[in-house]
Amino acid sequence: MPNPKRRHSHSRQGKRRGHDFLKAPLLEDCPQCHEKKLSHQACGKCGYYKGRRVLEVEET
Repeated sequence: MPNPKRRHSHSRQGKRRGHDFLKAPLLEDCPQCHEKKLSHQACGKCGYYKGRRVLEVEET
């Protein structure tokens, strides 16, 4: 197996790793209760998804 003859510089290494970082989840407002929720997920507070109730959520 061939091995690299020279090491990569810090800038070259940084360019390669430029996309390796954590991204914050994309949150949107629920149209029913206006709480923040993940997109394409049922709301954890009211239980609605696409205008209809899909989860039974206890009121506290």
